Amino acid sequence: MRYDPSEPLRIEIDTHQCDLAPDAIARMQTDVDTLTRMVEHFPKPELHVLVEHNRRSNDFSVKTSLLLPGATLVASDHNQVMHAAYEQCINNLMRELKDYKDRLGQVPERQKQLKGTHKDLEPTVDPDFKALDAAVAAGDYAGFRASLQGYEEPMRDRVGRWLERSTEVDGQVGRKFTIADVVEEVFLDAFEGYEQRPKDVRFGDWLVNLIDPAVKEMLRHPDEVLENVSMARSLQGVQRTREEK
Repeated sequence: MRYDPSEPLRIEIDTHQCDLAPDAIARMQTDVDTLTRMVEHFPKPELHVLVEHNRRSNDFSVKTSLLLPGATLVASDHNQVMHAAYEQCINNLMRELKDYKDRLGQVPERQKQLKGTHKDLEPTVDPDFKALDAAVAAGDYAGFRASLQGYEEPMRDRVGRWLERSTEVDGQVGRKFTIADVVEEVFLDAFEGYEQRPKDVRFGDWLVNLIDPAVKEMLRHPDEVLENVSMARSLQGVQRTREEK
């Protein structure tokens, strides 16, 4: 079902293995009033909602995508009560939207600059970009990481401070994942996106911009991310063993 495109926030609801009553749809529309006000200054925002009934578990899965210029925010949840899952998705989207608007306005960075505490991510040893290019071309992650060794400690420090400020991951560091896990995921993302990185952005700034999506991916798919991190560390261990021989 698609709402009137003249509305401030266009909403598209798709269902799978279930039908929604008109009063349920009306309630869903009412629940986005606050979200609608939050996106009123964005051009043509859209909210896509997928509601699926899981027969085997007899519960509902709700997946939401908020389409904005330059970004798509996603949230998903499941519950035996469809509306409870939907409400949780909307709440998560509003938290993500607030973070996104803060980043657009560079609120944290402006505050740090005003206090004189803003620091660029500077390596302890400058990387050899020719070696980085060669490692990426060869699909050699261990070589890529070795070339970025100078960013290891500065990145650990920056990730640690990022996690301390994030209420979303409060209490999960050390219990579900570590700072080192996030650092490794950032470098994995950097390896995969190296050739597409914006050339007009300082390399350290580009790495810092990868922290937020790395943490979000860790929260959404912890098992998959931690498995990739473990494989990445194994590759580095094999490389070190070869060098020692």
